[in-house]
Amino acid sequence: MNRQDRTLVLLRHAKSAYPDGVSDHDRPLAPRGRREARLAGDWLRANLPAIDAVLCSTATRARKTLAHTAIDAPVRYVGRLYDTAPGTVIDEITNVGDDVSVLLVVAHEPTMTQTALGLADADCSSSAAAERISTKFPTSAMAVLRFARSWKDVELGCAALVDFHVPR
Repeated sequence: MNRQDRTLVLLRHAKSAYPDGVSDHDRPLAPRGRREARLAGDWLRANLPAIDAVLCSTATRARKTLAHTAIDAPVRYVGRLYDTAPGTVIDEITNVGDDVSVLLVVAHEPTMTQTALGLADADCSSSAAAERISTKFPTSAMAVLRFARSWKDVELGCAALVDFHVPR
């Protein structure tokens, strides 16, 4: 990978449970979510260079998703990634240092769909991946985007959407 090449992985948290009396922010993973998060981690290790850094929502289901992927990288838990807009996600991405080549962001819907499609340049992206994301960005799914610029220069339409994987 060229030093200027960057890979961004947008991972929607895994399937959560809905226990009575638990706030949305504090919902745990369902058994299926734990299994699919492990599969997501396996896929990341098999198909991408090592993850250099992670930005993760503070919601319990996002934190547990990350834990079950068994990704070994420095993590910054970011409260702003919970119940937010794509602009906030992009703002967090632009604060990542250029020593990071591969960044994983673990967050929520509908923000993952909007961020992936917003960053994708239609001229150099997989139309099949974009269509699948437009249809549904299921739990544990991952959009993989690539671009040749500094993280601080990430903006709408700057990336090639190269893959969309749903671990099942």
